[in-house]
Amino acid sequence: MMFGLLRLAVVGLVVLSVVFVALRLYLRSLRRESLENEWDAARPDEPDSRAREEFIHRGMAEYDARLKRRLIWSVYVAPAVLVVVVLLVTNFM
Repeated sequence: MMFGLLRLAVVGLVVLSVVFVALRLYLRSLRRESLENEWDAARPDEPDSRAREEFIHRGMAEYDARLKRRLIWSVYVAPAVLVVVVLLVTNFM
C-alpha cells in the first residue's frame, strides 16, 4: 500500500514538473510577444531600441512573479488536493 502511494507521488511529481516547465515557457512566450506587439503599436518608429528591450524586461519581471505563483497553485497544489480527496472518498466512504 505505502509503496504504491509513494510511487504515485514520485511519478506525479515528475509529470507535474514537466507540465509546469512546459506551461511556464509557453505562457512566458505569449506574454513576451504581447509586450513586443504593445511596444510596436505604441511606437512604430522605434522597432528595435534599448528602450524597447527595457520595456519588455520590466514587463516580463512583473509577469514572472505572478505567473510562478499561479502555476504552482494550479499545477502542483490543486491536483494534489484532488488526488487526496479522491483517495479518501473511494477508500473511506
